[in-house]
Amino acid sequence: MTQVEGDTPGARGALRLRRLGIDTYQEAVVYMTRDCHVCRAEGFVAQSRVQVTLGTHHLIATVNVVSESLLGHGEASLSDSAWRALGAEDGALIQVSHPEPLESLSVLRSKVYNQRVELEGWREILADVVEGHYSELHLAALVTACAGDRLDLAETIALTQAMVEGGERLQWPCAQVVDKHSVGGLPGNRTTLIVVPIVAAAGLTIPKTSSRAITSPAGTADTMETLAPVDLTVEDMRRVVEREGGCIVWGGNVRLSPADDLLIRVERPLDFDSEGQMVASVLSKKIAAGATHILIDCPVGPTAKVRSGVTAQKLSERLEAVAQALGVYARVHVSDGSQPVGRGIGPALEARDVMAVLRCDVGAPLDLRERSLALAAEALQFAPGAKLADCREMARQLLDSGAALRKFEAICRAQGGLREPPRALLTRAMNADRAGTCVAIDNRHIARIAKLSGAPRAPSAGLELHVRVGQRVESQSPLYTIHAEAPGELEYAAGYAAQHSGIVIAEDR
Repeated sequence: MTQVEGDTPGARGALRLRRLGIDTYQEAVVYMTRDCHVCRAEGFVAQSRVQVTLGTHHLIATVNVVSESLLGHGEASLSDSAWRALGAEDGALIQVSHPEPLESLSVLRSKVYNQRVELEGWREILADVVEGHYSELHLAALVTACAGDRLDLAETIALTQAMVEGGERLQWPCAQVVDKHSVGGLPGNRTTLIVVPIVAAAGLTIPKTSSRAITSPAGTADTMETLAPVDLTVEDMRRVVEREGGCIVWGGNVRLSPADDLLIRVERPLDFDSEGQMVASVLSKKIAAGATHILIDCPVGPTAKVRSGVTAQKLSERLEAVAQALGVYARVHVSDGSQPVGRGIGPALEARDVMAVLRCDVGAPLDLRERSLALAAEALQFAPGAKLADCREMARQLLDSGAALRKFEAICRAQGGLREPPRALLTRAMNADRAGTCVAIDNRHIARIAKLSGAPRAPSAGLELHVRVGQRVESQSPLYTIHAEAPGELEYAAGYAAQHSGIVIAEDR
């Protein structure tokens, strides 16, 4: 155990650690008592930004003031993320001091006042973001300053380039590397797990790094994790891709565009719509993953993330322009976002839909199958001289012949082994209160019900849809079934669903 100079809690700025086990996600927090001699001597109060040093390691953390019943005289604690970052142990001595002033804050202030930030300015800001020097308030100010239309094309290009430079960048020994991404906002749209094996089975290279959900019922990595390990290192990821031509792994382990991960943590809860930030987020991770050709699915619908054709067109133009400026090729595929895809909403339920499509089961969700085939064909068209009609036929043959299934199983084995997704112990059907026709499904309400049931934290939780838009339903017939792992979450989700079913039934006339 490394100790700081003085080796006693009485030394200037020195406090002895006691672990409280407080999870703040990725935020570094140091906990001190109100009468702590360091707080009093240095003038630290709640929300102060301080430097915490343990041996040769240090980080910037936010002060939280706690009761003397939690910590004794001369003691401090750290949030779990800060504890791990410093490699701390119970009883270790830390020093708490004032941090150096952040020069990049002047650049941030200029952006708050709507001035243009050039590439070097973005580099300074993002370097401090990645080093953990920005508090949640600073990150919120940065996200707010970029919201709406406050990033023009030149700034979006500069921000994307700075994000790419701020992390690892993978290289692959082939001229063409394909990637596929969705802008999100559509529950159950888990086409990646079908597109990747089709494309890899066709002989193209597609190293797919995916995200976990933050505010949605499931991310691609959450769904894949119910089938195979996704927490691969860069070395393991390379091994899988070299062997099978593709992978589906969690991007958090490979440190691609780490600044984006930190910004998303604040951006999503704020629910700010920033076209420039979305473009920089998507492309920085794809470029960092080594992609040369990027296919982007853009669902459009009244309750999707992108809600109009005009917005989709503007977003497509910016995505393609920024990609070209950074030396890669991007193509946007605009798709129907009027209702969820497939039947399952939640990691395990979506995984079962995926496997049903890959296995060509009778009754597999037709919409998920057809969307996946359309996207796979677009990705296959990246091959030199390929024609879309031929690519559509190739994608269909690879799926129907079982080649895509065999490739998916091989990818899962290479990542650590294929497993069956779990099933929830608790279910409850939510029934129609009248007979009629389903005329609309609200993506946001459906996603919220799935989250209230425990998804994605509880992998088997979520909901299973039984109706589609345009389908006739009878009174008291099931609209969807809620799946949960805990009675409280089942009741919570069912209570919300009773008030906001998310499904609009028009009565017959």
